[in-house]
Amino acid sequence: MAVARGYATAGWRVFVLGRSKRPVANCQPCKAVAPDHDHDREVCDCLTCHGFYAATTDPTRIAAMLAAIPDGLVAIRTGATSGLVIVDIDPAHGGELDRALMTPTATVATGGGGWHLYYTHPGKPVPSRPLPGHPGVDIKADGGYVVAPPSIHPATRRPYRWAGGRAVGEMPPPLLEVCLSQPDPPTPAPAAPHPAPPASPAGQGGGGISHPDLLLAAHLAAVARAPQGRRRTTLYGAARGAARMVAADALTCRAALDALTRAGLAAGQTARETRAAIEGGFRDEAVAIQP
Repeated sequence: MAVARGYATAGWRVFVLGRSKRPVANCQPCKAVAPDHDHDREVCDCLTCHGFYAATTDPTRIAAMLAAIPDGLVAIRTGATSGLVIVDIDPAHGGELDRALMTPTATVATGGGGWHLYYTHPGKPVPSRPLPGHPGVDIKADGGYVVAPPSIHPATRRPYRWAGGRAVGEMPPPLLEVCLSQPDPPTPAPAAPHPAPPASPAGQGGGGISHPDLLLAAHLAAVARAPQGRRRTTLYGAARGAARMVAADALTCRAALDALTRAGLAAGQTARETRAAIEGGFRDEAVAIQP
């Protein structure tokens, strides 16, 4: 509670995940009205419904969340709402520090063996998505969240911990430029019997994500551009990004699976390889694949 209160004092909006890194399931009343646009998830009184929409800086609500889920994980909603952009480096999937883009700043050693680099939000929309040209590196900004210290990683049982003692630094201009770069047009995929519906109309952000159609296109374009030997890893990264969109209600699970499957097959992956990469991405983002 003391750590979570410190985050809130800094203006970082805090919420609590289940101990498996999954958002806590909505209560039955919220499940019943969630599709209704009149149900505002941002102001819903429920403590843990709607994932990061429950994030708050109110210490009383944070204490109630921790009391309700005592073995849960502390998480921070990223983006303009908390004034944070976080670079998520995952060495297990090829992620590396790019010193030309990523200047020293407040850093978390994750329980999974990676790194979170904390930067101040620049004040303009920054989408949560894989960092273009950097396999294994994701940007957690608008429409995203991260697990925070002192949470325990559910698989490794290692804690997330602050490392280095630096303050949160400003986002370097070269990094911001890459984060805001426009996605390449996606390579046309083979025709499918049941084409996926669009994520959302252009400009109509879902779940706090600006232009989900462009964000999905960026994920698919990355798969299409991936060189031989990197295609499955890139598809996995695209699946993680799409899973975050599903969690934020910016994309339906079925649309995500259809689009990712077509992209994987078009990139020369077998059906089995494609399915494994997609399932791994959804699993590591703690998003359940719905039938």
